[in-house]
Amino acid sequence: MSFGKVVFLKNFCKHQFLFRRIVVLFILLISLLGVVEGSNLFTISDKTLESAELKYGERAKRRLLAWQNLIREDVSSADGEKLEKVNAFFNQLQFVSDIKHWKKKDYWATPVEFLASGAGDCEDFSLAKYFTLKAIGIPEKKLNLTYVKALRLNQAHMVVTYYGKPGAIPLVLDNLIPAIKLATKRKDLLPVFSFNGSGLWLSKSRGQGKKVGGSDRLKNWQNLLKRMPAGLN
Repeated sequence: MSFGKVVFLKNFCKHQFLFRRIVVLFILLISLLGVVEGSNLFTISDKTLESAELKYGERAKRRLLAWQNLIREDVSSADGEKLEKVNAFFNQLQFVSDIKHWKKKDYWATPVEFLASGAGDCEDFSLAKYFTLKAIGIPEKKLNLTYVKALRLNQAHMVVTYYGKPGAIPLVLDNLIPAIKLATKRKDLLPVFSFNGSGLWLSKSRGQGKKVGGSDRLKNWQNLLKRMPAGLN
């Protein structure tokens, strides 16, 4: 074998060795990134799942895991897709009044309590949708929890309102109907006030209305936040 061929083979083997090391390091880096990313995924603890299953049965656990997957696996690029997905997911659950379900006059359930028990009232539907939409990337500034008067039922009612941009007519996510509609199309609802984590507004129209303070004025809201699972506040 000529000297030139020997040098070529040595160089080839050296470069091949370096290439293999780079590939191994690249794979290791990807794995580490995956571990870091995975640690930030929304996760319902085993203790919570076991407790729900013990109290409400296997279906409770399945509902909670379906919710976890909804949050983890969402790849929707448009807000409209996220709204439709979340609204449809929670509207599968059953409406039951607080008195009948929780044995309390007015109780705001966490999404975990709502899903585990499989039922709740309008506030439970709305709160679960609100926190889930935040978890999958919709900014809080676009979302409100809005108290309205349901005119046909002649009673107080809560919905989620979504503002595509400041001052826009909001979309309404409601457990009374499956469709998401503009507030101007919901003549059966009369807005009273709305709030989110950053404020409280009086509703004089079907827009956002006049800000009158912080949501910390709402006792039920503060009590709810103390019971919320990690990663949703």
